Amino acid sequence: MWRKLRIGILLFILAVAAWTNWYDKLSTTDWDETLTVGIFPIDETDDQATRRYIAGLGHSDVEEVEAFLNEEAASYGIGIGRPVSVQMFRPVAEEPPERDADSGLLGNMWWSLRMRAYARRAALSTGQDMPQIRIFVRYHNPEFTQEVPHSVGLQRGLAGVVHAFTGREHRGRNNVVIAHEILHTLGASDKYNPATLAPLHPIGYAEPDRDPLIPQEFAEIMAGRYAVGPGEFVMPSSLAEVVVGAATALEIRWVRN
Repeated sequence: MWRKLRIGILLFILAVAAWTNWYDKLSTTDWDETLTVGIFPIDETDDQATRRYIAGLGHSDVEEVEAFLNEEAASYGIGIGRPVSVQMFRPVAEEPPERDADSGLLGNMWWSLRMRAYARRAALSTGQDMPQIRIFVRYHNPEFTQEVPHSVGLQRGLAGVVHAFTGREHRGRNNVVIAHEILHTLGASDKYNPATLAPLHPIGYAEPDRDPLIPQEFAEIMAGRYAVGPGEFVMPSSLAEVVVGAATALEIRWVRN
């Protein structure tokens, strides 16, 4: 009897999760009202310079992300005046759960559930209105950290974790990563080769029909890099060098079949 009860409870939880995932996907990509995105800073270095940098963050630090998404949405015919609102929220103290890349399917599922719970709990801790999408930006001081872990965005849970660097000189590139992870939460997929990080042709190229194909002038947002020479790929320094390609627009329902 207890075994059947446990199975029943598990099936109920899975059914609720499946319905929630379906509803989240539909409600965040119908584009009939403004989608709210909250950026939550986290101090990863815990030194005076990092604390001072985070204390000085405001909307001006992420307004480029909002402008980029709204301009790209308009280029695909999204008619509402402000499809996306991106706001800087108060910092949060609690660290997100760590993801073990080698934990397998069950481990990833468990991490995803923990991340959903964390995203809601951490957002509530700021005392501000809950945004639909929550992006937690873990700021590292480049004086102590030169390489950071891979950032991640979850459509199932509408949350993401971005690893970024402190310093105004890094703001442009940080915003590229933030926009990339926001689009992951909306259902966009990566468009680069995970082994080489090279953008995939044609879906990972901003201008896949360009003649000659290389050099490209812009990066596709979900490719992360663009070709400037044979076998030579660079990361964009700001969102001014980035576009949302047709394949990504289809995935987030800016284009309908």
